[in-house]
Order: sequence, then C-alpha cells, then structure tokens
Amino acid sequence: MLDLNDMLFFAEVAERGGFAAASRALSIPKSRLSRRVAELEAELGVQLMQRSTRRISLTPAGELYLRHCIAMRDTAQAAAEAVSQVQTEPRGLVRLSCPITLAQSGVGRLVPAFMALYPAVQVEMKVVNRPVDLVEEGIDIALRVRPVIEDSATLVAKTFGASRGILVASPALLDRQGPVATTDDLARLDTVAMSATDGRSDWRLEGPGGRVFVQNHRPRYLADDLLTLKFAVVQGTGASVLPDYMCSAELRAGTLQEVLPGWGPAPGIVHAMFPARRALVPAVRRLIDFLAEHLDGDEAVEAAG
Repeated sequence: MLDLNDMLFFAEVAERGGFAAASRALSIPKSRLSRRVAELEAELGVQLMQRSTRRISLTPAGELYLRHCIAMRDTAQAAAEAVSQVQTEPRGLVRLSCPITLAQSGVGRLVPAFMALYPAVQVEMKVVNRPVDLVEEGIDIALRVRPVIEDSATLVAKTFGASRGILVASPALLDRQGPVATTDDLARLDTVAMSATDGRSDWRLEGPGGRVFVQNHRPRYLADDLLTLKFAVVQGTGASVLPDYMCSAELRAGTLQEVLPGWGPAPGIVHAMFPARRALVPAVRRLIDFLAEHLDGDEAVEAAG
C-alpha cells in the first residue's frame, strides 16, 4: 500500500520546483526526500520527474499524479480544520474574491457584519473584475455575476439570486432630451459607457414578448468603473445601463429614473463558486451561508441600498 506521506512529499517537491526548497519547507533532509520520491516512483512503476543538476520537470504521468496529490493534501487539511473546529466557533482565514461593483454596493458592508458575529475569523477579500482561478490563487470563495453558471468538475456553485441591468437616466437629462416612449427614442439621449470600439458601444436590450433591440450609440463619456459612471448618470451627463443593486437607492429617491421599463439586458446570476472540500471548513461554510441569506433575491437590492 502506498505511503500517503510520499504523495505529500512529491507534491511539495513539484510545487516548489526542487528538492532543496521542499526540504526547507518540510524540515526534512534533501536526501530523504529524494529517496522517498524515488521509492514512490518504483512503487507506481512510472517516472514522475525528470531530474537534472539545475531543475526538475514533471513527466506527463507526474503532472497527472500531482493533481491527485494536491487534492488529497487539501482534503486532508480541510478535514483536519473541520474536526478541530466542530466544537468551537468558526475561526481562521477565509479568502474571498468579489467583483468591484458588488463589493462596493453590498458585499463590502456585509463582510464586516459577518466578522462581527465571528470574531475569530479573518477575511482577505480580493476586489477584482477579472476571472479568478480559485486553485491557482488560493481563493476559498469566488463571488460572480454572470448570465450562466460555470460548469465545473472541481467547483461547487451556490446561487444567491438574480441581478437585473436597468437602463437609467437622471430626470434632468430626460427633461432636456426626452421623453423616451419607444426604442427609437433612445437615439436622442446622450450616453455614458464602460468601453467602446471605434467610439461606438452597444446595448442589447430584451423587451416584451421576447423582442430584442440593439442600440448602437456613441458615448459622451467613457470610464471603466461602474460607480464612476453612476456619478455621471446622476449628474445628467448621459444615460447608461447599471446593475439594479447599484442604483436601487437612487431609483427610490428619484435621482434616477428607469428608461423604457420592461426593456433591459439579460439578467445575471449572483452566485459563489468554491471547492467542495473548502466548504467543510466551518468559517468558509458560515460565510457562504451568511452571504446567501443577505444576497438572496430582493434582499440583495436592500443590502446594496
């Protein structure tokens, strides 16, 4: 039977790029590590590493085996954390990623509230709009707003609710350039947008009866941050499509108005992606459940407001 410690030793050597670095990390003599990995290869009957005086590289079999070794190590760590915490309050570090606008409009206020409930929990939140590789970047929970949920063999999804994009403008802009009664009237409005190609941008709007209308427009103002665009929309610079959780307060206060109610982009799904084994850790599980409770359906709008 294979010694599971040898799998751990192999994973450390492979991830750290050599026996010397793994020896320092594990506090195990380099010669012992080299012998144990060689014994592992003999037991498996396959070469896992190509060795040279300067570096090591994995064989195709080694790359495949490493994935299983890492999964075993992470599962063992998660199980140990879960058992150690089962009779105690959640504790330890949770790493979270979140889109910028969702962090600014809701999650940024919810995480401190969660931490107040669980003083032994630490949170590191990476606020980014780029796709995050949970395994490569060591992320426990990735919050996302997308039209569809990723189909993954290694990650689990938890749906919190739907986010709707709303075409909005200030009353002053509509008084100056409106009213807007049909999609054809949109051409009269100044606009703002996050990006443009050759000075042009598109809104793909879905309407009653499944109708689709694409408005091609030339934005007066470009800014690659939605909160910055919202400031411009409120001040009457132009109309724009904003997430409902970002502009709900302004709509209630009347500083923004919905343009062409019933028309808007396809909704996005607010959800979390996480490795199933990390959800065994109480601090991670509690944060997922807390966000699900407060970002569910209409509550997402209230949290944002």
